Amino acid sequence: MALDVLLIGSGGREHALAWKLRQSPELGRLFAAPGNPGIASVADCVALDPADQSAVVAFCRENAIGLVVVGPEVPLVAGLADTLRDAGVAVFGPSAAAAQLEGSKGFTKDLCARKSIPTARYRRFKDAAEAKAYIEAEGAPIVVKADGLAAGKGVTVAATVEEATRAVADCFAGGEADVEVVVEECMTGPEASLFCLCDGDMALPFGTAEDHKRAYDGDRGPNTGGMGAYSPSGLMTPEMTERAMREIVRPTLEGMREMGTPFRGVLYAGLMLTAYGPKLIEYNVRFGDPEAQVLMMRLESDLLPILHTAATGSLSGVEPRWSPDPAVTVVLAANGYPGAVTKGTPIGALPAEGEGEIVFHAGTALRDGALVANGGRVLNATARDADVKRAIAKAYALVDRIDWPDGFCRRDIAHRAAG
Repeated sequence: MALDVLLIGSGGREHALAWKLRQSPELGRLFAAPGNPGIASVADCVALDPADQSAVVAFCRENAIGLVVVGPEVPLVAGLADTLRDAGVAVFGPSAAAAQLEGSKGFTKDLCARKSIPTARYRRFKDAAEAKAYIEAEGAPIVVKADGLAAGKGVTVAATVEEATRAVADCFAGGEADVEVVVEECMTGPEASLFCLCDGDMALPFGTAEDHKRAYDGDRGPNTGGMGAYSPSGLMTPEMTERAMREIVRPTLEGMREMGTPFRGVLYAGLMLTAYGPKLIEYNVRFGDPEAQVLMMRLESDLLPILHTAATGSLSGVEPRWSPDPAVTVVLAANGYPGAVTKGTPIGALPAEGEGEIVFHAGTALRDGALVANGGRVLNATARDADVKRAIAKAYALVDRIDWPDGFCRRDIAHRAAG
């Protein structure tokens, strides 16, 4: 029997997930809320606010939805998965309690301390003066993190004490009573991302990738939500992946079970590969963006039954199949990103999907029938080929065929893999 699916979200990650779900022979109807013009080419977009949890439940009941896939972190931290499960709707995504792994950096650091998971030394602060005094005593470089959700941008890797104390001041500038920062030692080493699907008891490795956070070529400029990515990560050898699973991921799942908050969904571990082995930088409780784009491009297995199994049963025996070919995605962002951007700039006709290449929509909208930019990160030129240099060339050939003069991109995505 075909499974009707509701996908929550509107970005490039969700377009990639919708594109992959649409390929499933087990899929019935595919809805997206709210979706975007790219998603609309493979799903029925519905005007449904994910923050209105009762409306989401009502839609699922009215349309006999067999699985809800939650893309972004905000609805998960707000408890959408709990509300759906309580209503008897199968959902791929963790409970609000389990989503604290992303929703609170302090929660995650405390779990790491309790389970002896390798990570940076840290202190938590609810008082700006105490945080600044600690920074003065520790010196720089040092890392300052806002405790809550920050769309991948709430981290300052400070080269000086002055930069770190400014970051603390910025975190507390709003005057809210519940503000907290985490101050960490600055770890050194290359970074990589490890994705795992979890069923509450076990974790199944589900691909690796490397992201490019800085806005400009040469890893310069401010942190962003991600300016491009490639998969697989050459750093995550089978041995390194198994070590990260053994020392980081599995103890995390064990700790969550011990607290009575088992984790179901995708666990995305941002890792620093130090001289002492892999250490956890932070967790996300959803697919990365833009990492999902390259993972979906490489996944050969049917995504739908895997997600449904993770949501409702046991992943034991599930073995995803991956293309050996690398994939690269290049983010086209609006000028000014990650700062203020102008929305509504026109985008010309996009290149058609081809063999191993597609442009995913990340922040687009239709106005009077015309495609326009509607966010900071707007398009993802994504390609797969037999080797990474060819995949890079293919992705940038896509970029160069996009008619959008008001955007920019990095020109060195995957440079570490290309050598």
